[in-house]
Amino acid sequence: MTEIDQSFVDHIMPRRDPEANKNAFGRIVCVCGSAGYTGAAYFAAQGAVRMGSGVVTLATPEKAWPVLAVKLNEPVVRPVPCGSDGMLSHEALPALLKLAERADALLIGCGLGRSYTVAEIVTTLIEKAPCQIVLDADGINAVCAHKDILQKAKMPVVLTPHAGEFARLSGIDNANPAELTLFARKYQCIVLYKGHRTLIAAPDGALYRNHSGNPGMAKGGSGDVLAGMLVSLCGQGIPAVHAACAAAWLHGRAGDLAANALSEYGMTPSDMLRLLPTLLKRYNTREW
Repeated sequence: MTEIDQSFVDHIMPRRDPEANKNAFGRIVCVCGSAGYTGAAYFAAQGAVRMGSGVVTLATPEKAWPVLAVKLNEPVVRPVPCGSDGMLSHEALPALLKLAERADALLIGCGLGRSYTVAEIVTTLIEKAPCQIVLDADGINAVCAHKDILQKAKMPVVLTPHAGEFARLSGIDNANPAELTLFARKYQCIVLYKGHRTLIAAPDGALYRNHSGNPGMAKGGSGDVLAGMLVSLCGQGIPAVHAACAAAWLHGRAGDLAANALSEYGMTPSDMLRLLPTLLKRYNTREW
């Protein structure tokens, strides 16, 4: 098992080309949100922005769009068709597939809600999207009855379950490292298993363990920030396994900074977003 620390992450994070433009740093699409669950989409999109993506597009149901269009400044917020329940409808699929065609990485799931239609849309995107995919929250729930679809993706899908989500997905409660590795091998995916010591299992059998993070991060929205950070790194061209490792450590370390400054009780995911850039200064090309 490989232990993830500052040195490990330093070897992953690239220096930026001074001559680059926004397209060089990844075009990200987040398929997230539903009526009443706008916070998850907000945190995911902002996580991608703060992690350095060149262009972030949030595709969200039209009933969630008015809230998110006001809350978000940097991402492009695209309304897509939804049903009376405020969740994605079948009519949204053509627009989502078109957005995926131009994306360098695709995040699916944060705040999407659960329905038969959502599950159909998620599985179709997994099978047809040409780019790296990250599945979080309701994206994971959508494939619980369709796990074989993971093997049809163009490249290994990254899943970011906590213990409860992985139990629904696999039928295994409190999975151990060997069980995570077996699942990743069988379905040719990458599992980022969130917990006190987050584990990342790769389809080749490699296993990584993170050592940053604290109990103050156990709040709604924290996992959405992580998903956004992870898809951002994938879109910037970092191999998915290394992107998962770096995102897990940086996310936990941002949480540690927030806890030290504001307390485990009082810190929020918004504080983690605010403090993340202080961790990324070490990767500047030089002092400006």
